[in-house]
Amino acid sequence: MAKHGAVPDDRGDGAAGGAGGNGADHRRGEGRSRPAAPAPLRTVRGKAKVEGPLALDRLIHERIRLGILSALAATDAVSFNDLKKLLETTDGNLSVHARKLEEANYIACTKSFENRVPKTEYSITAAGRRAFERYLDHMEALIRAARER
Repeated sequence: MAKHGAVPDDRGDGAAGGAGGNGADHRRGEGRSRPAAPAPLRTVRGKAKVEGPLALDRLIHERIRLGILSALAATDAVSFNDLKKLLETTDGNLSVHARKLEEANYIACTKSFENRVPKTEYSITAAGRRAFERYLDHMEALIRAARER
């Protein structure tokens, strides 16, 4: 009988490997073969696949970026300062997330001056609106599936 915590091997001789065995075969790499390691997870940058079970757009899914797109989808344009207050975040955090959305062509940034004070405004692009609607459709499908269980 194997010791507590021992992992039986598939040799069929009753010998145990792992934490409870003597580990000699494991250290020398002899005896049993190791199962293939699972494929490493792939980092998702930018737009996710349009179809399939993993079609969730990771670029949008992050909290601040989702907040930016949600606010912009509801109105024509929102100033940097208004977004910062709405999302309760810092200048640096908002600018980094907005830049990622800008690079993906999900939002557009317009810089101007109002009474000699710089003003930055963001608006959602057509591509951003399509991506946001796709994201919402996916989330609604997940919610429906969860409620049906």
